Amino acid sequence: MASALPLIDPDLPLGQRGQRGAVLLQLKRGRELTAKDLASRLGLSLNAVRHHLKELELEGLVGHQRLHRGVGAPVFVYRLSAGGEALFPRRYGQALTAMLDHVVEHEGRGAAVALLESYFGTLARRLRGDLAAAEPEERLQAVAKALSEEGYMAEGTAQAGSGVLVEHNCALPAVAERFPEICAAEARFLAEVLGGRVNRREHIMSGCPACEYHVRFGAEDETQEQS
Repeated sequence: MASALPLIDPDLPLGQRGQRGAVLLQLKRGRELTAKDLASRLGLSLNAVRHHLKELELEGLVGHQRLHRGVGAPVFVYRLSAGGEALFPRRYGQALTAMLDHVVEHEGRGAAVALLESYFGTLARRLRGDLAAAEPEERLQAVAKALSEEGYMAEGTAQAGSGVLVEHNCALPAVAERFPEICAAEARFLAEVLGGRVNRREHIMSGCPACEYHVRFGAEDETQEQS
């Protein structure tokens, strides 16, 4: 059995550390993982993973379902519950929502949307100098790092003129529900800083486990979104 992965990670869920936190983190980043999948990813014994899953289920942080994967007996796959999802980074939450409500009341919805869009404008300006001479893959990694620092748990992969950016966490879920324009602003931000065409294939606010953007580097900026 391989040694366990280091368990100090800034993305670990609120109030959860050690192996329990690592299990929750893998479920956040993965999709429909079995106990065997988790044991392999974390370098833990199957019995240890099952023990943690049982405890996390009893606490309402994890749920499971039976799933058929081709021929053979069904398997149990695990995913975070709503309670488990709530442990991951949320930026400014109620305070930001209250501020936006105030702006809408006194200046209109357009002013609130402009305020939200300025968030990505500021982030783009912060990145612009570092990305000016960077290769596409370097740009993608730098953008993923910057978004992760903002709480999005982002990962990027690139190959042969294209790339994929996956955000495993929505840092502003309550705001995005009320102001979906921020998601469109994010797609435009990505097209600008990555220098290519961006197509959103999956969307957390539509019930997907992550936001997934496909990028064609150097293509015309014709940002596409899938609702």
